[in-house]
Amino acid sequence: MSTSGLKTIAPVPTAADFLDIVLSKTQRKTPTVIHKNFKISRIRNFYMRKVKFTQDSFDEKLGAILSEFPILDDLHPFLSSLMNVLYDKNHYKLALGQLRTARHLIDQVAKDYVRLLKFGDSLYRCKQLKRAALGRMATVMRRQKDPLAYLEQVRQHISRLPAIDPNTRTLLICGYPNVGKSSFINKVTRADVDVQPYAFTTKSLFVGHLDYKYLRWQVIDTPGILDHPLEDMNTIEMQSITALAHLKSCVLYFMDLSEQCGYTIEAQCKLFHSIKPLFLGKPTLLVINKVDVTRLEDLTPDNRAFVQEIIDTEGLQHVQVSCHSEEGVMDLKNKACDALLAQRVDTKLKGSKINTIINRIHVAQPKPRDDVVREPFIPEAVKQRKKYDKNDPDRRKLEKDVELEEGGAGVYNINLKKNYILANDEWKDDTIPEIMDGKNIADFIDPDIAEKLEALEREEEMLEAEGFYDDQEDMFDSDDERDAAAAKVALGHKLEAQSKKKMKNKARLPRTAGLRTLTDLTTDLTKAGIDPSRLQERAVMIAKMRAAERKRKRDEEADGMDVDGGDDDDDDAVSEGLREDEETMEVDGEEDTPRKRTKANSGAVIARMRAPRSNRQLAGLRDEAQATKAVRLRNLGQRRRNMLAKAGESDRAIRVKMPKHLFAGKRKAGKTNRR
Repeated sequence: MSTSGLKTIAPVPTAADFLDIVLSKTQRKTPTVIHKNFKISRIRNFYMRKVKFTQDSFDEKLGAILSEFPILDDLHPFLSSLMNVLYDKNHYKLALGQLRTARHLIDQVAKDYVRLLKFGDSLYRCKQLKRAALGRMATVMRRQKDPLAYLEQVRQHISRLPAIDPNTRTLLICGYPNVGKSSFINKVTRADVDVQPYAFTTKSLFVGHLDYKYLRWQVIDTPGILDHPLEDMNTIEMQSITALAHLKSCVLYFMDLSEQCGYTIEAQCKLFHSIKPLFLGKPTLLVINKVDVTRLEDLTPDNRAFVQEIIDTEGLQHVQVSCHSEEGVMDLKNKACDALLAQRVDTKLKGSKINTIINRIHVAQPKPRDDVVREPFIPEAVKQRKKYDKNDPDRRKLEKDVELEEGGAGVYNINLKKNYILANDEWKDDTIPEIMDGKNIADFIDPDIAEKLEALEREEEMLEAEGFYDDQEDMFDSDDERDAAAAKVALGHKLEAQSKKKMKNKARLPRTAGLRTLTDLTTDLTKAGIDPSRLQERAVMIAKMRAAERKRKRDEEADGMDVDGGDDDDDDAVSEGLREDEETMEVDGEEDTPRKRTKANSGAVIARMRAPRSNRQLAGLRDEAQATKAVRLRNLGQRRRNMLAKAGESDRAIRVKMPKHLFAGKRKAGKTNRR
């Protein structure tokens, strides 16, 4: 992860803004009308919903902040150490921990007050519990004023950090202040770092990018470092130490032999030896800057000995450059990039990952089949061809030479006809007519066109003789007609398939086709050698029971009163024993002729209207006088709602309080009573 991934963090609101956001959202997103006459369960749910919604809003906002800010232990060591240097790791973790604790406390408050609201016995008590819950949540959030302000400052500073990728190819510039580090990065990259003639002009890390061998490289300019213990270094110097310690890069240690930076050569050499452990495992270059003022050969023997001790270090290269005259700048860039590339390749070859790739690579090497030497064949005409020389007056003329002679680009128009292969070169510039002797010239381009035409006519005559054109049904004048016919056939197939699908779940025979009479059943059983007498007796008994039951129902409907007993006690006894699981079977001559049912024009059976056994409007009332009084009281209670045009007692809609035609526009002269 690079620092660019840390720049997407959303702004952190202050504690006051946090409360305004959450409480206004609760007011907008939850119902606002409640009455004391509502059921107590509805009142409890009304206020519990507000408490839960407020808790969810706090949880969502705090969760977003906690998830967007990175966990230092999960970051790259460079980014983790850089944030520790800039923001103090302990302070950062403490701020996030306080927000996490606040979220937990808000959840507990909501949980406790929702439990209390379940036992609220009035609107007033439920409202007070809701106010107490929201008040305690607001108190918890007000206490997070300092952590929220600190995190917002951290977010703003992170957004201003340069986009440093710890895993890409990197050139790291370090050294004493004012030795020419920023001037070098301005020369080799598109960066624009401020350069001033005093120390510590660069107070933070700056990044520039360059291209070398079709690869993108990042160059990091670090603040100057002074030679003193690590504990005494300030935040500016610690940024350089962090980059040197954690970034896999090529280190460029800059020195100023002219001592114009304000530090002696001996001090610069001591600083190199002090931070040398940070260069372990990295390609290192000693850059001797400002050679336009003082070169290595111009030093005194003592100072030369200090510098030579560094140059003799194993694996160290040194380059003399001048950012003022740009002497050696490109050479330094090429050497640094080549050294880092070689080191990265060696590291990959030594690793275990190369084994999984190299096994899949095979380089084919052709082997000679015999000892015969086969030299490449070059035609003699090619060997004898004279090499083109633009300074030779006898050279062959190219199209570009013709263009220059005739006015150059934009004036010269190439002649495409000069390369035509014709019997006579004079014909090349002739205008080709389209119509000649009343005939189209294009028809005579093909020399065999007459023979092809005769063959086509013979083929047509043969098709006519075979009767190919007799059937005119499949002949269409255009592609549109053919497509329309195909669409019509496809539509017919579709309709046929739909009709088959509709009939798939329908009965092929009427439902009455499968019914059989008792005579048919007894006849088939007798033919099979089975005695049907018991079955016949049982069927007759069931038929009598059904007939008696239907007769009793008809009598009850005719009398309009409940009948306590049946007409035939024996039939009732039979029905009690056999009613549960018997199937209906038709008995020849035993069943009464059913009454015909009245049907409508559509064929549907019209149900007969039956008189109710009792008047339901009088249910629960003593007599008709008491029922009349109840109706009168009901109408009296509805009178006010009817006057206000309410749909019912639950209609609480408030119509337009100020009609537009009465309250809009400029007032005219006259009465204002209506307003």
